[in-house]
Amino acid sequence: MSTVTSEVLTRPDGSPIRVLAVDDEPSLTELLTIALRYEGWQVTTAASGASAVRAANQIQPDAIILDIMLPDFDGLEVMRRIRTTQPNVPVIFLTAKDALPDRINGLTAGGDDYVTKPFSLEELIARLRSVLRRSGMASSYRESVLTVGDLSLNEDSHEVIRGGEYINLTATEFELLRFMMRNPNRVLSKAQILDRVWHYDFGGQVNVVELYVSYLRKKLDAGREPMIHTLRGAGYLLRAASPAKTRGARAGTGS
Repeated sequence: MSTVTSEVLTRPDGSPIRVLAVDDEPSLTELLTIALRYEGWQVTTAASGASAVRAANQIQPDAIILDIMLPDFDGLEVMRRIRTTQPNVPVIFLTAKDALPDRINGLTAGGDDYVTKPFSLEELIARLRSVLRRSGMASSYRESVLTVGDLSLNEDSHEVIRGGEYINLTATEFELLRFMMRNPNRVLSKAQILDRVWHYDFGGQVNVVELYVSYLRKKLDAGREPMIHTLRGAGYLLRAASPAKTRGARAGTGS
């Protein structure tokens, strides 16, 4: 399994990268939103050409992920309209078409890259990082420690500590916890977790997610107030334990 980089890209002033994701498939824009937020970026979505142009004018994105086939007008026209006011914004085209003429049309029209559906989210993020660097829209720094309540995770040393106690995790458990800590207080579906942690392309066996969440719970929540919560029919959520309850759980465990 590949490891997610701990290098964080930001705007030159240190604020989060702004990405506009345009596609008329809600399931895909939801997955894109989760993956991009995992990188620490701000995400705005649009499902049509007209709404994409409006959103671009409002948020001034640093990069655009743009489906070529949209319900009103195509992605090439969307890019043309946006670039009348934002001529340098990088654009990565998405399309189900893989014919060479479509690739050529997209790139010669001014697109910076081209990804054919179905695609790996990992690959798309890597390409997005690349165009952001090339365009000068981003700078980078190393973020090594994630913290949620009394839980901390060091992305460089792979040390996980809760309440002052070290927790030993396998590589997959660590990656699962990192994804959840990158998205605290946010419900993550099994499909989203499967795609981001195991890198399956919009499919696979969700029972592996249930299995590893149970492994993680035994190590993370043993004798403490639970941090990982199940929302039936929706997914899983990680949130900080309240200090008072955490102290009470420890006192009860030691008595």
